[in-house]
Amino acid sequence: MGRQRGPHAASRCWEWECGALTMADPRGLDSVSGPAPGARRRAWAELLAGRVTRQKPGPGTGQKVQDSAVRLLRSHLDWSGLLLEVEGPPCKKLCLGPLIDHDGPEACSNLSTSFIGSALRDHASQLGVPVAVLSSQMAASSIVRMCAAGAEHAHRVLLDTEQRKKLSSLIEITQYLLAHSMFSRLFFCQELWKVQNSLSLEALWRLHVHNVVSLWELLESCADLQAVVSWLFRNLRLLCEQVEAPCQHTDIARAMLSDFVRIFVLMGFQKNSDLRRNVEPEQMPQVARDVLERMLLFALEALAAGLQEESPAHKAVSCWFSTFSGQTFGSIISTDAPKRFFSHTLTQILTHKPVLRVSDAVQMQREWSFAKMPPLLTSLFRKLFVILSPEELVGHLQEVLETHEVNWQHVLSCVSTLVICLPEAQQLVHDWVARLLARAFESCDLDSMVTAFLVVRQAALEGPSVFPSYADWFQASFGSARGSHGCSKKALVFLFKFLSDLVPFEGARYMQVHILHPPLVPNKYRSLLTDYITLAKTRLADLKVSIENMGLYEDLSSARDVTEPHSQAPQDVEKAILLFEHTGKIPVAVMEASIFRRPYYLSHFLPALLTPRVLPRVPDSRAAFIESLKRADKIPSSLYSTYRHACSTAEKNPENTAPGMKVEPNCVDEPLKLLMIALGGLRAAMTDPAQYDVLSAQIAVISERLGPALGVSEDDGSCEASKIQLSVLAPELEQQEQKVRVVDLLLTSFCQNLMAASSFAPPDRQGPWAARFTMTMCGHALLPAVLTRLCQLLHHQGPSLSASHVLGLAALAVHLGESRSVLPEVHVGPPAPARDLSIPEFFNSLLTCRTAESSRLCLKSVPVYMPLSAYRIIPARLCGGTWFCTAAISYSLCKFSSQSRDILYCCLSPGLIKKFQFLVFRLFSEARDPLSQEDTAGLAWKPLGLPSMDWQRAALCLWRQRTFQELLKEKQFHLTYRDWLQLELEIQPEVDSLSDTERRDFHQWAIHEHFLSQPAAAGGCDGDLETACTVLVDVLLDFCQSSRSHNHSENSDLVLGGCTGNRDIFSRLQEMAADLEQGPAAPYSHSSSRGHFLFRVFRRRLQALASGWDVAARLRKQQELLMYKRVLLSLPPLVLVGSPQVEQPAAPDCDEFFHLVNSELRNFCSQGGALSHDITVHFFRGLLNACSQSRDPSLTANLTLTACQTKCPIVLTSALLWWPRLEPELHCRWRRCFQGPLPPELQRLQEAQQFAQSFLSPDTAAPAPGPAWVSAAALHFVIQQAGKESVESALEKLDCQREELLVCLFFFSLMGLLSSHLTPHIRQTSSAKAGDSLKALHVCGEILGFLQKRKISWLVLFQLTETDAGLGRVLLRLAPDEYIRLLPLAFYSLLSYFDKDALIRENAFLHVAVDMYMKLTCLFVAGETSAVSTPANRSQELQSQAGAGAGLGTFSSQMAHPTNGDPVGLIRKARLFLLQSIPQCPKKSFSNMEELLATSGDWDPEVSTALLSRQQAVSDTDLYQEPHLF
Repeated sequence: MGRQRGPHAASRCWEWECGALTMADPRGLDSVSGPAPGARRRAWAELLAGRVTRQKPGPGTGQKVQDSAVRLLRSHLDWSGLLLEVEGPPCKKLCLGPLIDHDGPEACSNLSTSFIGSALRDHASQLGVPVAVLSSQMAASSIVRMCAAGAEHAHRVLLDTEQRKKLSSLIEITQYLLAHSMFSRLFFCQELWKVQNSLSLEALWRLHVHNVVSLWELLESCADLQAVVSWLFRNLRLLCEQVEAPCQHTDIARAMLSDFVRIFVLMGFQKNSDLRRNVEPEQMPQVARDVLERMLLFALEALAAGLQEESPAHKAVSCWFSTFSGQTFGSIISTDAPKRFFSHTLTQILTHKPVLRVSDAVQMQREWSFAKMPPLLTSLFRKLFVILSPEELVGHLQEVLETHEVNWQHVLSCVSTLVICLPEAQQLVHDWVARLLARAFESCDLDSMVTAFLVVRQAALEGPSVFPSYADWFQASFGSARGSHGCSKKALVFLFKFLSDLVPFEGARYMQVHILHPPLVPNKYRSLLTDYITLAKTRLADLKVSIENMGLYEDLSSARDVTEPHSQAPQDVEKAILLFEHTGKIPVAVMEASIFRRPYYLSHFLPALLTPRVLPRVPDSRAAFIESLKRADKIPSSLYSTYRHACSTAEKNPENTAPGMKVEPNCVDEPLKLLMIALGGLRAAMTDPAQYDVLSAQIAVISERLGPALGVSEDDGSCEASKIQLSVLAPELEQQEQKVRVVDLLLTSFCQNLMAASSFAPPDRQGPWAARFTMTMCGHALLPAVLTRLCQLLHHQGPSLSASHVLGLAALAVHLGESRSVLPEVHVGPPAPARDLSIPEFFNSLLTCRTAESSRLCLKSVPVYMPLSAYRIIPARLCGGTWFCTAAISYSLCKFSSQSRDILYCCLSPGLIKKFQFLVFRLFSEARDPLSQEDTAGLAWKPLGLPSMDWQRAALCLWRQRTFQELLKEKQFHLTYRDWLQLELEIQPEVDSLSDTERRDFHQWAIHEHFLSQPAAAGGCDGDLETACTVLVDVLLDFCQSSRSHNHSENSDLVLGGCTGNRDIFSRLQEMAADLEQGPAAPYSHSSSRGHFLFRVFRRRLQALASGWDVAARLRKQQELLMYKRVLLSLPPLVLVGSPQVEQPAAPDCDEFFHLVNSELRNFCSQGGALSHDITVHFFRGLLNACSQSRDPSLTANLTLTACQTKCPIVLTSALLWWPRLEPELHCRWRRCFQGPLPPELQRLQEAQQFAQSFLSPDTAAPAPGPAWVSAAALHFVIQQAGKESVESALEKLDCQREELLVCLFFFSLMGLLSSHLTPHIRQTSSAKAGDSLKALHVCGEILGFLQKRKISWLVLFQLTETDAGLGRVLLRLAPDEYIRLLPLAFYSLLSYFDKDALIRENAFLHVAVDMYMKLTCLFVAGETSAVSTPANRSQELQSQAGAGAGLGTFSSQMAHPTNGDPVGLIRKARLFLLQSIPQCPKKSFSNMEELLATSGDWDPEVSTALLSRQQAVSDTDLYQEPHLF
């Protein structure tokens, strides 16, 4: 029964008896039988020695003995000893040790506690005191004796193991007494406080925890509350020291501290406290607040005095600040007490010892930035910010500043921590400052003004990624008419009075801001500004700082000291070169400095720029920048000459190159090492969740060390260029070795930190560290270098990147997209198409799907980021590589899972998500089936521990997630048919991951099964095959345009040959076009009112092109039309002609093709009145196909070719040009299909060709078939192909032909002349080109002479208009519009061939000559004559031609001299010709001359005067005419 007791148990019982009597009642000693005081105490055996006679046991003897023993024990027990008894010797009888033993059976426990209770009641009745008082007194005495047992540790607040065991026994007995109403808590507490200095804090805590007596009851029972506060403060401080000390009871100490803090917070800050009865209602909360305040004051005092690491005070402060955490207040967070406590604590911090004046704060605040704050203070601020929202914090700051004297160091440190750790607070602080300014100017409130400036300057110290620079804020607030200062003179006086008062105290940087970005002041108050500037400049002079010698890119709001000009100048040079490299222009700051700050520019900037060096063979950015400045006259000639001479000398003595520019390696490596240490600190903090609260502080340290590592004094806050120019195909970082090292360090650190952070928390629980780190990388003018490096890595080295790197870069891209609103756009190109892209679009442009490797980079990944409770990361060693698209999408969905979709739209480019869909469809046939409910409904985002070879399952897992599928319902993220085509066209089949068969199957599924049936609203085709073809053609044409711009291939035939990715898609177009032609004809045939889909696409695209005749517009249009032609040639020929109509006459509808030829192909795809061979043959093949479908093939052919004569005559002239190659095929196919001769209209063409052939033969010429222009065209082409230098003799055969044929022949010869100038053959030498032009000119002149000889009027050819009927309209449709516009050039090229009689015989000649001269002048002014390659070195030949032929005598001799290809010379000849011809012209030649001159304006005053004078002279000679009297 219980544990055995020792051999001296009997003697101890007697000692308890005496002690109990002594303690309970002094009179008890008199009633005890025994020796007198001082006598020897007899042993128990002696007391029983006289009882030698053994009594016989009777019926009740045993019970009597037991009762006697109980009475004896009750009378003589020592109750204090009894309560502390734990162990004793074995005893068969009833023993007291087992009565308080916790290990005994339940029956024994009940027996012991009932025995003690019964004994206490009996003893209390004997003494005449309440049993509760007696038990409380004995319990208190026992605790004191127990605590006193550890008195050798005078300042211990914790119990040792033995003490805890005894206290545990005592608490068990006390709980029994409480349960039976035998214990008085109040009396117990009062007894304890009598000896409070002997009490242990842990004993009180255990009494509270085990509900013996609460801490509230202990405190309210004490009479001297101030003494209690002091005692608690002293013990709590000791407890904090012991918590941080290495011992085995640390957990107990932490639990004690947390409990006490919770209790005090509830006591002091609970709104509806359960106030007790014994004290005043406000006393207990005040005691709790006093204890907490004294602990906070102790910590703040220790911080102010400076703490040594590992000192007891440092440990105590660190431990106390650690209690401000969610772990401490988790159980009471639902109450409002923690929030009120945190607010009260923040107030205490902000108002602690407000001894610093505003002037002190102005001078010292740069030392109070976040990176320079004591870590313990920043830690405390961050913990306080956890419970309080940003709005509450800013409001509380405002309230404290308005109602208290404050400690400016703590206030401004709080502002820094606020904007660093809470991004949401940045705008709140900005708005608060705006309100402060408004209030300050409304009532001239100096306090508000001071607060606004101090807060802004403090926030600006943390860098542009957190808050706008002070210079930007000052300029935005006071640099425009919208500023609050401009409302009145009173406000202006108040502002400048305030700024003037700051001058003696503030740093030079701020005065420089005020001078360089002064407030906007009305002219009448300008003196206020000038007075301040004078004062500020005087102060700067005292500080030995010169405005004129400021660096170009110094950060005016920097917390650093002003740098010397000689040390700032090299940094300015590097920054200027960087900006020049990205913009191609001299930076604005350099131009301004060369004008307004010449002392610095000439004395410091240029010497730093023109440091002698060995010049590279290929000019680098520095050399190009110097040359640009030289061309702009921004470098003095003498200085430039000295620089060039020094560079020449440096080439001979390389060892002496660039003195002063060499930097010792240690000077460069030391800042880099410091940056690496800071990055290592961030990595260490990332891997330890306990240090996670220091991430913001560590990133601030990294930001501070970036400047020295880059060799710049401070971040300038923004890049001067509003756009970043970058070449995707050739990204380079020239002469920026240090910056490349820094960028690589940052990128590597980001990737490593992301992997480390993900090992213990998913992205949505990692906090804002990644966004903060990203914004740090965007500062210090690093963004261009970061994007260039990312371009190199992703676009050029993507497949070789490791898993962790690609994963990290994907996350970095997401966070850069998150900040897209504050980042500049990226100007991509050249050689890529010049366009401005946002950051997400830029990353999308870096990822291509052309090859199997690039496709895997886009898709292949491990879904590392999956938001769920059981989160873990897949080890990188298991992954062959994590890849970009999947990683970026997964990271975004997890990181922003609890936020709105808008942030996803910012972070992710729609193109990136579309590429992921495209690749999933393309590579996984199972993804092409519709998702079932089981696939999307029941799956959570869970990690898959997949090996690298099973990355397909990982991508499919992401594809099947409900969240991702819901995202795809957004219109901007849904993969449309057009998107699919654009991506599929980029695929290069020879390096595709799909085989030819698999690729064709995929195309068939995508077009016919997926997109064709989808509704148009979802990006499909509504089941319309014609719509599918229309979109495909449109996308194909766009792709070819972009392919050429990107210069992917040197082959110009991109559609069919150059870019192999086009072939298969083009095959699909051919298949679908064939399906349309072979299917039901009515909906798709040319008879439809809508026309053929192909021509509709062409019309729409041509309307969208820029109109005009400038070179760029013409080339763009010509390129577009060449692609149209290739598309037409690749489709069935029947597309050009169409199927014959059912009704008679059975002529196919060619109007759409005719319109395309007349409006576009005639101008851009023809030469001298004929189309190219390929499109001509294609048309006639289509005609034969249409004839084969007609009931009357010959009639169909005749009707079609007859329509060509009026609607599209160039088709017939093209057939004549290519007839030798066209005729065999036409004959063969017609005989094979129709077993008969050619139709009459085809025979007419054959006859025209025969007539032309006979023209050059010695035989008699065959009769010319009609119409005349057809025969003339055939004749012209034969002459041109024969290469005859003279046709004068052959022309005699045409003497009997109609005049119309000869005029048409002259027209075609004019077109040939212009064609020889505009389109000389590429392979010919310059002499051969000149020879062709001379031949064309000679032939044209001979035909003109033949016309003049037969007196046939030919001037009508130079007056053709669209309104002409008959031949004139046909001829206009046979020549390109450019040729018609250049007819004035041909007209005056034939001056030497004009007949002198024509001037008199033709009344319209002068009108035509003047009109041609005016148009020639306009062509020269417009620059169109520059396209004409006029022949040179033909003077002697022209002169001989003029002398041999019918000429104008002396005039002809004058006109015969050459111009050597100079358009100006031709105009000079034409002008001279007119001035000499005007006096010889008859009166009728001047009719309508006034109208002609009126329309031209003041084109040539001398010629106009000559015309008007001659016209007036002719009018004055007509005196015989009768006047009109009525």
